[in-house]
Amino acid sequence: MSSTEYAAKLPTLQAIPYAAIKKPNIPIKAYLQEAENLFQWVQQDQAQLQSAGLPWHWVQDLPTRIGALREAESLWFKERFGREEAQRQWDQDAPAAYALRDQLLRTMRYAFRHDSNLLKRVADITDGDGHADLIQDLSDIAALGSDNLAALQAVNLDMAELDKAAMAADSLGSLLGLVNGERSNNSGARIVRDQAYTHLKEAVDEVRACGQFVFWDNELRLLGYRSSYRRSYRQDTPSTPAVEGSEV
Repeated sequence: MSSTEYAAKLPTLQAIPYAAIKKPNIPIKAYLQEAENLFQWVQQDQAQLQSAGLPWHWVQDLPTRIGALREAESLWFKERFGREEAQRQWDQDAPAAYALRDQLLRTMRYAFRHDSNLLKRVADITDGDGHADLIQDLSDIAALGSDNLAALQAVNLDMAELDKAAMAADSLGSLLGLVNGERSNNSGARIVRDQAYTHLKEAVDEVRACGQFVFWDNELRLLGYRSSYRRSYRQDTPSTPAVEGSEV
């Protein structure tokens, strides 16, 4: 199972320094399939590859490295999916939260119009902009309103609006944390996924390099030591230069 292989490899993956991490430049699903294909392809070539100096442990370790990357990709997908859901929820909820904030601030300016101290506190809330400021504004509005209920009741403010502001501050705060996390390149799951890719790529590159050396004049066997994804991509986009560090 991929989870078992992931657990076995995790200390090795996490030991790969950040500076040494290789970023995937083909879809992970395609790369995993190519690694699976490579493992099967090389079996009949063991004698030739070993005679050319390939340590066979590169081949023997391929299934474990493949499983580790497959699980790491799944974990990263789950985390990313959760954040994408948070972004959709934020996009749905944020406009109403902005409107609620603006409505409550307008009401407070009127309700507190004869109290300069309270008006100053309202003005302080309006300082700043951006999503994080919105969340803090809603929390501050709920607190200020709760301390001055009589003045707000005098202008017929529905007190449920203050509760709504407090709840919106809590829920939007959690959503924004997830949304901002999605924009960060420092996700733990993503880093481990890239480390797992780097670990698998190390073995795949060694096996492919040896196979291409041994079978340089045997086109039939040579095909199995090249990336079919890259070959297809180049055929579809002949004018596009190869990506630096791409699989061959």
